[in-house]
Amino acid sequence: MWVGTFHGLAHRLLKAHWRDVGLPENFQILDSDDQLRLVKRVMRALELDEQRWPPRQAQWWINAQKDEGLRSAHIQESGDGQLATMLRVYREYEASCDRLGVIDFAELLLRALELWRHHPQVLAHYQERFQHVLVDEFQDTNAVQYAWLRLLAGSVCRVTAVGDDDQSIYGWRGAKVENILSYGRDFEATHTVRLEQNYRSTSNILKAANAVIEKNPDRLGKKLWTDSGDGEMVALYAAFNEHDEARYIADRLHQWVHDGQRRDEAAILYRSNAQSRVLEAALLQAEIPYRIYGGQRFYERLEIKNALAYLRLMLNVDDDTAFERVINIPARGIGERTQDTIRQTARGSNATLWGACVELIATNGLPGRAKNAVAGFLSLIEDMSLGSDTLKLIEQAETAIERSGLIDLYRREKGERGLARVENLEELVAACGNFQPEHAEQPTLPQFLDQVALDAGDRQADEDQDAVQLMTLHSAKGLEFPLVFLAGMEENLFPHKMSLDEPGRLEEERRLAYVGITRAMQKLYLTFAECRSIYGSESYNSVSRFVRDIPSDVLEEVRLQNTITRPTSYAAGALSSDLGDDTGFALGQLVCHPMYGEGVILNFEGHGPRARVHVQFEEVGTKILILDSARLSAV
Repeated sequence: MWVGTFHGLAHRLLKAHWRDVGLPENFQILDSDDQLRLVKRVMRALELDEQRWPPRQAQWWINAQKDEGLRSAHIQESGDGQLATMLRVYREYEASCDRLGVIDFAELLLRALELWRHHPQVLAHYQERFQHVLVDEFQDTNAVQYAWLRLLAGSVCRVTAVGDDDQSIYGWRGAKVENILSYGRDFEATHTVRLEQNYRSTSNILKAANAVIEKNPDRLGKKLWTDSGDGEMVALYAAFNEHDEARYIADRLHQWVHDGQRRDEAAILYRSNAQSRVLEAALLQAEIPYRIYGGQRFYERLEIKNALAYLRLMLNVDDDTAFERVINIPARGIGERTQDTIRQTARGSNATLWGACVELIATNGLPGRAKNAVAGFLSLIEDMSLGSDTLKLIEQAETAIERSGLIDLYRREKGERGLARVENLEELVAACGNFQPEHAEQPTLPQFLDQVALDAGDRQADEDQDAVQLMTLHSAKGLEFPLVFLAGMEENLFPHKMSLDEPGRLEEERRLAYVGITRAMQKLYLTFAECRSIYGSESYNSVSRFVRDIPSDVLEEVRLQNTITRPTSYAAGALSSDLGDDTGFALGQLVCHPMYGEGVILNFEGHGPRARVHVQFEEVGTKILILDSARLSAV
């Protein structure tokens, strides 16, 4: 048998048929970092400004084209300047790889597909050899993997696809749920076996999951069931704000441990990485050991370290560690050679790196372009520092991420990673807005930086320590825990606000909710904050539509001390009157009012044109309007 990942099997094929695909016998595979370095080299040769054209974005774009089976020659040029530039980079990148005899990860699959397309005798050999093919996690296949499978299948090969269309949550990586949905049409004489009995979760948890996912159109369709009993009801906690939410979760975890359970049997799941900061702070304060699964703690994340470095330079330009970290982030043309010159000058003069830069500029110790770039960086820091001691801490943070160019840098980074970096920076601003200095008469920024250093110094739990697991919903796929908290169940947070604007994204968010709910084995808590601080301002979002989809007979609202007061009024059926039926508008929709400006719909009361609508406006806060006289329009 051949057993392996798509990439592993493709590599085996290319090693056996290197001549047929035009590769050297000992071709090398570029990992992600090596690929990025080559893309940077190509872009420098094309004299492209890295600040305007981030290399990581070009790398992402090239890989996305390959995942769709597209060479640069297959892509038609248009009047789009960005597309034209990306195509130039792609062409030169392909040429560079050919000259060097190297291929990247995405190229493995594309080259293996082309092997079979262009060499029918090779394809026929493997079609005869492999009478059966089993593919696991079929819902996560991309376009080129699906095309590769269809070629191999031909008219003889039998393909068994194991997967769950309701757990297709990696569209941003190129996975296409359409592949598993199209399977029955594209492969002959298929037979579908639905594996609906669940051995993990209680019946109430499965009822909640089924109710959420059945709202998605275009499903293969299934209904999970179990014979393990109803179990406890799904609990919903409506927190006053994100700090109350985090404290509540910490209290429940304390009770869980007090009742004799292990911490590593509990998990806190969240949609956005940025949510972890407040949760981490609450767990540290409660002295509950925790571990970030598949990620880093908030203050250890790259973008946060970069922003903190700018804040430290605003406080003290002679902070060499901070200076060295961000002198060329975002890229401003200060390369390694220039940085080595600065370091050597600093050592020779027994000066700080800042002092060495001042000396080199004064003595013309740098070439013209490097001198201008270094002088520009010094000027930037001086401008950011000027008058910063009169600003509030939140304003200093905004200055650090905006004037430095960090926020723009990460906004240009495509996909979930770029989005997460932006949200983390916004959360840092929120942290500054909520920070309470210990000494009110002393400057706030140094106290904040000291507190951050202390928080970062508190290591997360060791691998073998009994600790609560924190992770994003994407990281949770495939895992299971007796106790699960889904935090931040609010419109615009989960589902994410961006999912409302992109076709197919809301369906993927719903599948993500389904994955999160079904991680719970015995007890599931859903929590949301009625008020949440985002980018330094208070945001009032309505409870997530995914909560509203859950039947009232499996969901109940809890209060502090875990006292259940009543069946929740947020469940499906109980809120059927405030979903916006027959109004022409929807929860979470962006609208405009001729007097109040732009706002977001939070809630409805009633049906049709006489419904009362709750709208949070940017300028005047929340207003309750009668719909047929409100003169609202969609944005």
